[in-house]
Amino acid sequence: MNKILLSLLFFWAFANGNAQILKPVKWSTKVEKVSDTEFNLVMNGSIDEGWHLYSQFTPDGGSLPAEFNYIDTKGNYELVGKTKESPYKKAFNDVFGVDEYYFEKQVTFTQKVKILNPKLSSIKVKADYQVCKSVCIQDPQTFVFKIPVTEKTEPTLAVADTVAANPISDTTTVKAVTKAVVEAPKKEEKKGLWTIFFLAFLGGFAALLTPCVFPMIPMTVSFFTKQSKNPGQGKRNAILYGISIIAIYVILGLAITGIFGADALNALSTNPWFNVFFFLLLVVFAASFLGAFEIMLPNSWANKVDKQADRGGIIGILFMALALAIVSFSCTGPIVGTLLVESASKGGIAPIVGMLGFSTALALPFMLFAMFPSWMHSLPKSGGWLNTVKVSLGFLELALAFKFLSNADLVLQLHLLEREVFLAIWIAIFGAWAFYLFGKITTPHDDVATHISVGRLSLGVLVLAFTIYMIPGLFGAPLKLISAFPPPQTYSESPMGFFENSTVSSKNGLPDGAEIGPHGLTVFNDYAKGLAYAKTVNKPVMLDFTGFACVNCRKMENNVWSGEKVLNVLKNDVVLISLYVDDKRELPKNEQTVSKITGNEITTIGDKWTEFIITRYKTNTQPFYVLTDLKEQKLNEPVSYTPNVDEYLAWLKDGISKFKK
Repeated sequence: MNKILLSLLFFWAFANGNAQILKPVKWSTKVEKVSDTEFNLVMNGSIDEGWHLYSQFTPDGGSLPAEFNYIDTKGNYELVGKTKESPYKKAFNDVFGVDEYYFEKQVTFTQKVKILNPKLSSIKVKADYQVCKSVCIQDPQTFVFKIPVTEKTEPTLAVADTVAANPISDTTTVKAVTKAVVEAPKKEEKKGLWTIFFLAFLGGFAALLTPCVFPMIPMTVSFFTKQSKNPGQGKRNAILYGISIIAIYVILGLAITGIFGADALNALSTNPWFNVFFFLLLVVFAASFLGAFEIMLPNSWANKVDKQADRGGIIGILFMALALAIVSFSCTGPIVGTLLVESASKGGIAPIVGMLGFSTALALPFMLFAMFPSWMHSLPKSGGWLNTVKVSLGFLELALAFKFLSNADLVLQLHLLEREVFLAIWIAIFGAWAFYLFGKITTPHDDVATHISVGRLSLGVLVLAFTIYMIPGLFGAPLKLISAFPPPQTYSESPMGFFENSTVSSKNGLPDGAEIGPHGLTVFNDYAKGLAYAKTVNKPVMLDFTGFACVNCRKMENNVWSGEKVLNVLKNDVVLISLYVDDKRELPKNEQTVSKITGNEITTIGDKWTEFIITRYKTNTQPFYVLTDLKEQKLNEPVSYTPNVDEYLAWLKDGISKFKK
């Protein structure tokens, strides 16, 4: 009877608008028959406007990826491949310092299964995911798929009534579906593709300024000048030559995409072992640029192509472009390889866009100088500066390589390349580059020089300034200019910063159950222990419902809690209890239960605090802040994401003043 009354009270509050239980994703499910023993389990989610649900493949260190637990598989059924999902969007999260993959408006997850037990009537799937807007929500769902009885009749599309075990989710009840859900492919984000094109375009110009490519410009101009019967023909041939260069590299991008597949490329980008492979590949490229060796295609290839180029006409021009690609490979190969690795990590048509940008920048000067030979007089002469460009690219390649190694380390959580180590390596690389530009370090192919040019000196000063800029990062500085590259501050030997950590070397002096939290705050992660301590010191409790992967929780901590007045209140006037609703650690077996409200299984610490916030405060959002007295009664109305420091401070002072009355 008590359970019924509690449920009725809960739903009454929800229906009358007093509760804040948000359900931004409405689910419908179905079963598609593939064969007598194989079925597709389809979970289709309709996402409210402005909300993001995160992909299974969103990298570690950011928002929580979707996870699916297929229950009781042994002897009953087996999974055929991995759970597939509809196309996602991608964006960089500057708070966590990682790319995140997410869905808007609609999402479809599909898992193919093979039935092993002919008596199996249903399959239970637990879906665990995070959905965020101005707040974040952990909203686990349990779906029950009814498996049709196999009949020896003409095959048809089998659609089963499916039930989500969460009674709050009003659209997860049984629905007969006669038509498959077709998800229109989502368009690649134009901003991301334009960024790839622009970076590849710069890479093409960088390749142009290398010893293998730059000296070929006058040779090409001379060829077209001598072979063309009139200026008009020369211009037409030059345009055809430029188009041929672009076509060769775009075909390479098409081949990479075609061989691996757009989705596979993106999946590889999140695989730690492929990140290690990319790291090793870029180190090889960097060593080549620094002069350790040259990466060259077989000379026989160049000789055969040269013979074809002598034929003249359209075929001859096409082979001339191919000859340029082969002969200049020792300089362009590492750049092309790096661009393909980086663009492949974006997935989709990014490798094609990258090769289009690179080849356009490479082809334009050849084409324009061949069309207008008089411009040749404005070109600088070849010399040692070309090798300087090549070596500089080597240093950049080496720095970029460690980003891929860092990705692998973050995914595997090895803590071998934490933030300080990563920054120390980058400081060493860029510092060595600065010394090279100042002439203090030389490489095997450098000319002996008695002085350095103004351009080289200017670049050296810029690189040295950047090196010095990174040094405070070793001691906790955020380094906003390069926030996308090093590991996040939390993945560090000193998560609170070097100087703060130096003052708190251990938990000595902390109350039982307390830890050092953001900005050196004393934080409890256990409600009972935090409340007991609050009673001993006679201070109000501030409950902080948060999540490890809650971006607005981090924004509140970084931008609001860091304010001097707010921080002073949190340190001295309240007992802070932070309860993480996405804590995946399992509860002891004797504490595991089933939610009285949602019907979900409570198996983890995060589930426990989710149940706590829903039961007591009728909400499921994070961040969520509650001020209570020592009898666990609210002192004022709780607040959620409050980015205004003064407003948040006023809320704190209001609750504390009521506690003191």
